[in-house]
Amino acid sequence: MNGLVALGAGIAALTGIGGGIGIGIATGKATEAISRQPEASGKIQTNLLLGAALAEGTAIFGFVVALLIILFLGQ
Repeated sequence: MNGLVALGAGIAALTGIGGGIGIGIATGKATEAISRQPEASGKIQTNLLLGAALAEGTAIFGFVVALLIILFLGQ
């Protein structure tokens, strides 16, 4: 049973990969947009920070689920 708990925690922790990829793509696109239109950098940065926070929140939720699986099911 411990093997399945470890597998479940590993799968739950994979959400960090999605968050990292999402933030990386968003940052690249925001940098490209600012270089094309520097006068709109304030709006672009605001939207970038909001999107990064949402992507990071998803990754944190997955990490918390992985910890809960380990702590409560790994006994």
